[in-house]
Amino acid sequence: MKLLFVFAYLAIGLGSLKANAQSVTQYVNPLMGTATLWTPEELGYIRTEEKRPWGAETYPGAALPNAMVQLTPVTMYRSGSGYQYEDDMIYGFAHTSKGHWNLLHLPILPVTKEGRPRPESYRSLFRHTEEEAHPGYYRVLLDRYHINAELTSTLRCGYHRYTYPAGTERQILVDIARSNNMPRQWELKQSSARTFEGFQDGEGRIYFYAELSEDIDRVEEEGGARNGEQGGRNGQRVLPIGMVRLKEPKADRPVELKIGFSFVSIENARMNLQAELAGKSFDEVRREADATWDRLLGHIRVEGGTEAERSMLYSTLYRVFLFPHLRSDVNGEYRSDRGEVVKADFRYYTNPSFWDTYRNKLILLGMITPDVATDIIRSCIERGEAHGGYMPTFFHGDHASTFVAGSWLRGIRDFDLRRAYALMLKNATVPGRGGRPYLDEYMERGWIAEKDTVNVPTWDEYKGSVTKTQEYAYDDYATALVARELKDRKNEKMLLKRSQNYKTLFDPSTGFWRGKVIRDGVASWIEDFRPNYPYYQYMYREADAWNSLFFAPHDPDGMVALYPSAQAVEQKLDSLFTVPCGGYEAWNLTGYLGTYCHGNQPGHSIPYTYYFIGRQQKAQHILNILMHDYYGMGSDHLAYAGMDDAGEMSAWYALNAIGIYTFSPADPEYIVTVPLFSRVRFTLGGGGKTFDIVREGSGERIKAITIGGKPLEGWFVRHDDLAAGKELRITAE
Repeated sequence: MKLLFVFAYLAIGLGSLKANAQSVTQYVNPLMGTATLWTPEELGYIRTEEKRPWGAETYPGAALPNAMVQLTPVTMYRSGSGYQYEDDMIYGFAHTSKGHWNLLHLPILPVTKEGRPRPESYRSLFRHTEEEAHPGYYRVLLDRYHINAELTSTLRCGYHRYTYPAGTERQILVDIARSNNMPRQWELKQSSARTFEGFQDGEGRIYFYAELSEDIDRVEEEGGARNGEQGGRNGQRVLPIGMVRLKEPKADRPVELKIGFSFVSIENARMNLQAELAGKSFDEVRREADATWDRLLGHIRVEGGTEAERSMLYSTLYRVFLFPHLRSDVNGEYRSDRGEVVKADFRYYTNPSFWDTYRNKLILLGMITPDVATDIIRSCIERGEAHGGYMPTFFHGDHASTFVAGSWLRGIRDFDLRRAYALMLKNATVPGRGGRPYLDEYMERGWIAEKDTVNVPTWDEYKGSVTKTQEYAYDDYATALVARELKDRKNEKMLLKRSQNYKTLFDPSTGFWRGKVIRDGVASWIEDFRPNYPYYQYMYREADAWNSLFFAPHDPDGMVALYPSAQAVEQKLDSLFTVPCGGYEAWNLTGYLGTYCHGNQPGHSIPYTYYFIGRQQKAQHILNILMHDYYGMGSDHLAYAGMDDAGEMSAWYALNAIGIYTFSPADPEYIVTVPLFSRVRFTLGGGGKTFDIVREGSGERIKAITIGGKPLEGWFVRHDDLAAGKELRITAE
């Protein structure tokens, strides 16, 4: 029977599309970032915790850019994206994923009666030798059931193709009660001879409508207890499963499952399915997905570099465009956060992971897909106006301001700037729920006081006072740029003055940004101060004092001037990148170069500080080390130094690899670095022009920069010059 199965799979072997010579999708490895770091040398500490360290938390499944559906294997729940490369069991194929311990809606697994699936035991072993991942396509052999499972997708629909062994009783397990959000309500029912439908709760109620290529015998729920009640033997909770049992086939052929999704209704899910998959074959949809990714990633084409560098460039660039997620249906309807059905004339997206991705990814996304960036901003405006008049935030800081300012100043104008500004200004000036935490303190004295306590363990969370103060100052600057555009001179002046607040927590006696407490009405430095001790949110947000250095993207010269000399800054930077870290175990701080942690975002702009003291070549040396040694890590060369965080870690690599980085993303300019490639051809989205980045020489010291044939003054190239199609030429020795 196994031999017959192998021949059957080979007979339908359209599973490996051959990329033509011009395709860039051939360089993308969706498995990049799915592995975990394990060794002390990679992590920066010796593991004592039983739980697995964070990886980049990426997923290998089928998805289109910024889609509603991400169709991907689940090897472990509550594990970021749901997939960890070192695992060897698959529980199902979920239809949403991000990488932040949520989502994984509606896992589905093809099974056979012969495999004896039960509500408490249905997972299957798999091997990486029988696994394949490409943009828009995923395949794996489920060893337990001897089923070859193939996945592809559209914006709002998943498309499964299962090749069962001949003569087996075919079933499809719908894990209706399970996702990362632990659903408490669900529904699964047969709706016709070949369709089933329902919904599942969990970060919103997602509705589905599925069509099969074979007749259904029955749909039923097995085992467990409904809606979170206790079930199973010996008090052990067993979740129920849904089982779609197929009738005996008339011929041995793959079973195909098309499934549409909606956050509005089952009817909309059916409508999405008809609009995106009606009359299309699996291979046609797969080809369309590959073509979509090829058009998108082909906005950047390179010459030179190694095969590994090209693969990493396009693999990281691919990650940039997977989030935020689409939430509106083909008819424009979406369900608001209040549960109301709204119809819009734009695509409605989830909020971006602003704290992570404002630094680089959102700007890069806007350069290539300005229409998506526009609709993301429109979505944020709609959401903000419906929730108290505050612009949405994420996790920490107030960085929608940076995204709005940086997008507008780069020419993305098809949204109402005044509506956005009203929300941004309220965030910056009106304390309240939904706005900036501790804004009253920040407005009163220019800094936020930390909780007055001692012996704070890494994992305790308080105010993150230093990080908030630094970031609010930059957010004020970004909001001031919009005030300037709208000729609001009064608030522009006020906000620019506040943008200097990053200096208020600089401690000249140590050369660090350091927390203060208010004791008996008097401000004083926190005495329990260990610069290399990491905190989740005491003084610093997911960082230590070393990785909170030099954060003032809007005022690097003023930041450097806080130190007695350029030599003092250089000594501080040299120490950061050479002195070993303290070896403290922190779950989300991994991948150290000296004491610098590349595995989390707070320090990602620090290397460029060398530019402002006349030591650009030292910055490039660090950038090269990070690009070559901190991506593709681990024994399988599939790990990042830390969590990708919705594409931020990936965007950092992609931008530096092509030679321009968003040092101050609110400003329409880029700091120039030495690209990995001899020529980069970048075509801006929205019908924009193409500009070239040319590297002459292969050293780390930049000897000369020209833009449009003229010498560039300073280190920053303006977006307008690139958008005009001017060549950026970098001579390095």
